[in-house]
Amino acid sequence: MSLFFKSPIDIEILLDGEDSRKHVDVPAPTGSVNSPKKESLPLVEDGESLKGIVTLRVREGKKIEHLGVKISVVGSIDMQKLGGVSSSSNSKSSGASSNASNYSVSDSKKRQVDQFLYLSYDLCPSGELQHSQSFPFAFKDLAKMYESYRGKNVDVSYFIKVTVTRKSTDISKIKKFWVYLYNDISKITNNVSTTKTGTRTVTDETNGNSDSQASPSDHANSKSTNKDSAKDVQNDNGSKSAPENASNAESVVNTPAAKPVKLDIGIENCLHIEFEYVKSQYTLKDVIVGRIYFLLTRLRVKHMELSLITRESSGVKLNSVIIDTTSIRFEIMDGSPVKGETIPIRLFLGGYDLIPNMSCNYFTVKNYLSLVIVDEDGRRYFKQSEIELYRTR
Repeated sequence: MSLFFKSPIDIEILLDGEDSRKHVDVPAPTGSVNSPKKESLPLVEDGESLKGIVTLRVREGKKIEHLGVKISVVGSIDMQKLGGVSSSSNSKSSGASSNASNYSVSDSKKRQVDQFLYLSYDLCPSGELQHSQSFPFAFKDLAKMYESYRGKNVDVSYFIKVTVTRKSTDISKIKKFWVYLYNDISKITNNVSTTKTGTRTVTDETNGNSDSQASPSDHANSKSTNKDSAKDVQNDNGSKSAPENASNAESVVNTPAAKPVKLDIGIENCLHIEFEYVKSQYTLKDVIVGRIYFLLTRLRVKHMELSLITRESSGVKLNSVIIDTTSIRFEIMDGSPVKGETIPIRLFLGGYDLIPNMSCNYFTVKNYLSLVIVDEDGRRYFKQSEIELYRTR
């Protein structure tokens, strides 16, 4: 039907220097079957004003009467599974529109739960359009609360919307853009703790399995070597047993200066490993440097790998939706080690598309280093430690 009822006005939105501006390739919305896997969005950086030009093109031989042209810039948080959060189109901004829509512009499956940014003004008063007209726009010193994010269940979206108000049907056009926020390491609190997945369900996007509370395996009778250690056991079918003393698994660094983080992995009379890395905070282009030292090796190890897991948690606590995605998987060792052996680790982060840590009232994004040991019977033992990733210029 769109072939027979085309819009009488074409709206074009261009940012200043868009051709030379850096673009970010992000996962495309999943609402359309034929949609591409990636879409390229212009980048607007922290502290940058939003400027550009809007062009209205009237089709030949047509005159369009309108009640005014308005431009808006919107920032919203959108979720697919609300996890106890009520869907709302109300904005906390003082300039919020009372009739703002509650659907996501980035993904038709997601609904808007918060509109944290809404600014608008009129580009031109009511009148008649007989030919193409261009209108410059500017939102100076635009405050950006959050970095853009497109996850499995949560999106943080920014877009410009131009609306031509008419007596019949309004005509509008949306242009999405991507926002980067940059952090200063001196302002980041170095308070990182070793954590384990609890009894809540965790969807792992890499293999589709989930962590659930279960009885310990007969082959996994192990215990922590100190208060900082914890482990999980996973059988060949992908199921994982409950960690022992998981509530005590905590290793906290409270000093702002870089301090080595040491983790112990212990299985009684079978395995004792020290995993150490030089700090707990990294830029997205940093290098994770560390070592693994084998103190006791009676377990027949098949291989060992180091993973970086990005955990997206959304919703309220009792109904929270947690999704784990393995961003990096790096094999450290193939074969069984010997007592006293040390394996150096250098993991370069710059070659991967990583997400910095994020936090707000609706969701959090955290990153974890996970050391996984697989024995010859296919059981998996792993220890996770939270690290802080942040973006710098």
